This record gives sequence, structure tokens and C-alpha cells, in this order.
Amino acid sequence: MSIEHAKCFSCGHDKLQSILDFGNTPLADALLYEDQLNKPEIFAHLELAFCPQCALVQITESVPPEILFCRNYPYFSSVSPSLMKHFSDSAKNIIATRKLHSNSLVIEAASNDGYMLTTFANEGIPVLGIDPAEGPAKAALERGIPTLNTFFTETLARRLKDEGNRADVILANNVLAHVPDLNGFVEGIRTLLKENGVAVIEVPYVVDLVDRVEFDTIYHQHLCYFSVTSLDKLFRRHSLYLNDVERVSIHGGSLRLFVELRESVTESVVDLLATERRRTVDTDEFFVDFATRVKRIKAELLEILNSLRSEGKRIAGYGAAAKATTMMTYVGIDSHHLEFVADSNTFKQGRYMGGNHLPIFPPLKVVEEMPDYVLILAWNFAEEIMQQLEEYQKRGGTFIVPLPTPRIVKRSFSKKNLVLTS
Repeated sequence: MSIEHAKCFSCGHDKLQSILDFGNTPLADALLYEDQLNKPEIFAHLELAFCPQCALVQITESVPPEILFCRNYPYFSSVSPSLMKHFSDSAKNIIATRKLHSNSLVIEAASNDGYMLTTFANEGIPVLGIDPAEGPAKAALERGIPTLNTFFTETLARRLKDEGNRADVILANNVLAHVPDLNGFVEGIRTLLKENGVAVIEVPYVVDLVDRVEFDTIYHQHLCYFSVTSLDKLFRRHSLYLNDVERVSIHGGSLRLFVELRESVTESVVDLLATERRRTVDTDEFFVDFATRVKRIKAELLEILNSLRSEGKRIAGYGAAAKATTMMTYVGIDSHHLEFVADSNTFKQGRYMGGNHLPIFPPLKVVEEMPDYVLILAWNFAEEIMQQLEEYQKRGGTFIVPLPTPRIVKRSFSKKNLVLTS
């Protein structure tokens, strides 16, 4: 079922260096229905490795994308208010700075449910979404966003170009890491861009992943983990230029990249490249103690959970996110520790987590059951989740946040504001 990758996805170097081995894990986002609980479940080996040739970090085995993304894919970006605001603000900025109008064209690869393209469409700017997941693509069409239910590839890009489509802006948010044919995807971007066009791409930043020990963002959908160093080399291989970059806080720390056909590199790129050289991000030295810190977090989180359970405390989880699968599988969290998982995504409710088969309920379940603690598995939206569970907190509920250091968080309410105590 899985495909072994002995070579670098970017440059093809065949001597990858292992960073961290997670063993066999269930597929993140492969949530189960009740009638699937007693059937064989797909597990695949998960190992993180470093390419000394181009500095790309990647996993060494992948699962065919048709299995990962096409059927019953449960991720809908528009369920998160903070994510919606993040990309709406980005879209408005692109419209203003690129002076887009009714004769412009914005194409988005992995457009999900059309959440970002809606901002452009509302301003009368023509858009085209491309996404292989049936559910999100259908949702996009229902909201009036033209969407092709397929993968973005070099072949598709050439077909669209031959049909007269050239993009002023190409969007690719949190998809570059998912692509097995990394070079084909980037070549597709180059093919579709107008001469003065720009590709605006967001990817999680591997430096933030390592610094904040965000090991649970490693799973089979995420084939690659990018530094500015590895990205610059990748784009230049296809006569594209990373001309500007912004660091953004979304998803635990990401890069917003501005890629063009003409070279005009800004200080933001130069500075980050210099910082990465100084921190040895282009060598395996940068990743030496990462595995040690991950193991320490595993031990600390298990100690907290086991201690609370030994005291008879009840614990639930919040966030049936992809990262929750890696977190719970690697740490060893199961029904002994958590009673259930809550999630605001209605598409996930009524299903079960992969591996430990914990049931997934609406957030109201937390207030109804009033567990003593809620483990926030979707820690990158911890503040948003704690606000959503205000009633739970007012009744005395307490949170556990697993990263970057496992800690218990109690929100105390005052008349004017909230006070966080750990």
C-alpha cells in the first residue's frame, strides 16, 4: 500500500539521512465509520529524513494520493474562523497589491471548499479552483466557485494553458508538502503563470517545526518539510524565483512565498537564507536533538495523562485533526486516557479516529459530559478552541495543551477579561 522513497523528492539525491522514526501509524484523516471498526485498517511506516544535497526534509514512505485525498476526505478549511480570516486577509492584500480586476484570473491548486477564492469572486475577479477531494470540491461548486475535481499536475497545467488560461495569480496553500511529483507541480505553476504573474504559496516552516517540536505535523499527507534554502533551490531548478517571503503564525509557523518568473529577490529572502546558514539548517546538525526532545515530550505528556487517570479524572480530546493521529499514535494515547474526541467539523462527527477508534462528537458533548480535562489535540487553534468552550470553562473545566511543552492550562474568568494560568 505504501511506496518507499529512497531518493529526495526535490533533487533526486539517493543518500537520505534519518531524523526520526515513528514506526507504523494509521493514516491521518482516514476517519472510520462504525461499520469499518472491525475491518482491516491501513497502516504505513512513517520516518523523517534529511537530504544533504538540497536540504529538503521528507518522509521515506508515502501512500498513493488517491487513497489519502479523494474519498471521504474530512478536511474543510472553512470550519475554522481564524483560518478563514487568515486567508481572507491574504486575498484582500493580493487584490490590492496586484491590482486585480475583472479581466484577471486567479487559479488555486488544492482549493478545498473554495474558502479563499470566494474573496476574489466577491470582488468580480474570475477564479478557478482545483481539488481532488470530492466533498470539499462539491462544497466549492455549491458556493459558486468554478472547481475542477482533480489533482493539479503539469499535464493539467499544459491543458489549461492550451485552452487559453494563464493566471495572474496562482495560489497553493498547504499543498506543496503533499505532492509526490514535486518537480511536476512546480513546473505546472511555471507553465500557467503569466509573464508578470505571481504564485503565492504557503507551506509550514521546518525551522518552526523543529524549534517548537511540532512532531505531530509529520504524517503521510505531508511528504515534505521546507526551509527557505530547499525552496530556493527547488524553484530555481524550474526557472522560477522566490522573490519575497513572509513568516506567518498559522499552523504553528508557516512561510508565505511569492514566486515569479523574473528574479527580483528582496531582503526578506536574503535574510532568511543567511539565518538558515548560520543555524546550519542546510545540514543534519540542525536536527540532531530533535528526536530527543520529541521523546521527552512523549514521556511528559504520558505522565500527565496517566497521573490524572490514576486520580480518577475524566479526560476528553478536542480536534480530530490529522496531527491528532500522529500525536496519539506516537505517544500511545487511547481509550484508557480519553473518553472521546470533539470536533466542530460536522463531516467528522459520528466517525472514529484511526488507530485507537475513539468516537468523534460535536463540541456540545464536552459541556454535556463535563470531563475534568480536555486535551487540545489541535493545539495550533488552542486559543480559538478555548473560546469556543467558554461554557465548559465557566463550569470549571481545565485544558491540557501538549506542545511545545505539555502543560495544564486553567482559564480564570474576571469581569473584564480572561486570565490564563498554567
